Amino acid sequence: MSDTVSPSRRGRPLRIAAAFAVLLGLVAYVVVQYVTGGGGPPRCTVRAAGAGSGDGGPTYEMTPEQAANAAVISAVGTTRGLPERAVTIALATALQESALRNLGHGDRDSLGLFQQRPSKGWGTTAQIQDPVYAAGQFYDHLVKVPGYSRLPLTEAAQRVQRSGFPQAYAKHEPDAALLSAALTGRAAAALTCSSLESAVAGDPAKVRAELVRSFGPGVLPKDASVSAGTPAHEVFVPVGSVVKSEAGNAGDGDAAGRTAKDGAAARRGWELAQWAVAQAAVLRIDEVSYAGRVWSAKDAGQGWRTDDGAGSGAAARATGAANVQIRTAR
Repeated sequence: MSDTVSPSRRGRPLRIAAAFAVLLGLVAYVVVQYVTGGGGPPRCTVRAAGAGSGDGGPTYEMTPEQAANAAVISAVGTTRGLPERAVTIALATALQESALRNLGHGDRDSLGLFQQRPSKGWGTTAQIQDPVYAAGQFYDHLVKVPGYSRLPLTEAAQRVQRSGFPQAYAKHEPDAALLSAALTGRAAAALTCSSLESAVAGDPAKVRAELVRSFGPGVLPKDASVSAGTPAHEVFVPVGSVVKSEAGNAGDGDAAGRTAKDGAAARRGWELAQWAVAQAAVLRIDEVSYAGRVWSAKDAGQGWRTDDGAGSGAAARATGAANVQIRTAR
């Protein structure tokens, strides 16, 4: 037998050493990022209503991509006038089907957030991979389920999805409930993202376009004078002009009616504000201000903090709690 060592065997230790060096370099990079404040990849966190960071309350953590998709699903539902329960069902379904990712693959020809199938009449491939369209299709089917809001979540979801694993949706209900409370605006200042400041400029026109796609054309003022004086890199959303009063037929002079309107407006404001934070990484948003609170990319670790006027001044230009101000990266 020959004692000659083949070239491939001689090269194997070198390849192992090189791979190990790359791994060490990656670990060193991550350590440096945390030590120097890089903080690792951006993440978004949603907490229970009224809970603060570090208080041990329930939380759900996700990527910016997942948060942006969840915000679209919620916005499409509330724009249709559907209750928070419908949004919770939709979010739990998307968590199970795609983990809130807009997938380009799945079982057989299943695609998108809800793994809908073109061959089963859910739409074209392009349509199903549009989160606004996909969410709309889910809600179209959900509202046809008699008494869906009173059904167990897994049963309501299964009536729409016809899944081979009908009990799988239930495990996502707690996380979906946290998300829907924040994204429908019921839980104020509950969603934050550790989105890093962007070196790429944002486009206010794209922010406006995505607002309209998610919430419909009524989300932005028709009268251009309403946002007159707003800097070019900011988007001004007057909450009072778009909120639908939950006060029924109560008159403006009725105390109960005013309280209901104020509550509906505040909820709408937080819905829009937290939609913007969820979209921050995608749309290059630097700062969101509402109701005397501000979230900013440069201080993302602080979450929603009291506005001290040290930021862009967006909150100071908004009048009271009636407006949401979104500043894009420059």
